[in-house]
Amino acid sequence: MHNIRELVQLQPDFIGFIFYPKSKRFIGENIPDEYHSLIPDSVIKVGVFVDEPFESLVGKYKRSKLDFVQLHGNELPEYCNGLSKMNIPVIKAFPISGTFDFASLNRYETGCNYFLFDTASDLRGGSGLKFDWEILHKYTGSIPFFLSGGIQHNDIESIKSVVHNKLFAIDVNSGFEISPGLKDISKLNSFIRRLRGQEDL
Repeated sequence: MHNIRELVQLQPDFIGFIFYPKSKRFIGENIPDEYHSLIPDSVIKVGVFVDEPFESLVGKYKRSKLDFVQLHGNELPEYCNGLSKMNIPVIKAFPISGTFDFASLNRYETGCNYFLFDTASDLRGGSGLKFDWEILHKYTGSIPFFLSGGIQHNDIESIKSVVHNKLFAIDVNSGFEISPGLKDISKLNSFIRRLRGQEDL
């Protein structure tokens, strides 16, 4: 709880909770009640799921008072559309490699609020690896995206060099952890301030 309290004091835009049982960062079936009093309304709570059965996801979304769901599995466009029809905001993650076909995302546009571009890996997120960000120029869709995959505290200049009108947010994880699920507050604080232009590089 202490780590959560320190984390929200940095005023991140989003905070993610992993609902994938095979992850070392698995939060459990629900976000503990005591966490909710620590997280202000200004911080968007995201539940991260991998191929969760539809009704199960909806139940966890409601019980944990989530604001968004982030889908890291093989969820089809119809799955995303179903959530959208229930007014559940969706971030759909896609594993990016040098041969990724961005045209395949067209079918997802009606059911997703944001896309998330992560590094293609056998792991479901948290691989700590980067993909070649040059490939992002091939994305010409209308949905804003999160940039993810192996981002470290010293990547500020590289991030700022990415010029794309649909780049919406930066998603960080393993590069800012002391151990799985335990964030390095000092690193995060410096990274967020530098990214927002609040301190010198």
